[in-house]
Amino acid sequence: MRRLEVKTRERTQFVDITAQVREVVSDENIVSGLCVVFCPHTTAGLTINENADPSVCRDILAHLEGLVPQSRKFTHSEGNSDAHIKASMMGSSLNVIIENKKLVLGTWQGIYFCEFDGPRQRKIYLKIIKD
Repeated sequence: MRRLEVKTRERTQFVDITAQVREVVSDENIVSGLCVVFCPHTTAGLTINENADPSVCRDILAHLEGLVPQSRKFTHSEGNSDAHIKASMMGSSLNVIIENKKLVLGTWQGIYFCEFDGPRQRKIYLKIIKD
């Protein structure tokens, strides 16, 4: 298992971690298999989406804020219930196929760490499973 560190600078933010995940896959020298990407935080998540136009990430964050506004009255006393809900909506893990020693992603796809309760120092775990 490998670990990545991500430092976020905003309360809500998408951080493109594609290059770091690719580097780990390259280091492992696996011809074919699966890369499991896991986020161990309850107020952050992961997603795969377009990485060519940064406005896509901004639109997703804005839409999530509209669906689950931070200002809404929640019973959770820490004041970050919206972050817990948004993290659950995004999910805590991804599986990406490895073929010919490379991640199999679409032309415009990138892997994003989704911060909903930052800024913070975060961890992401990667597990490479060989065919």
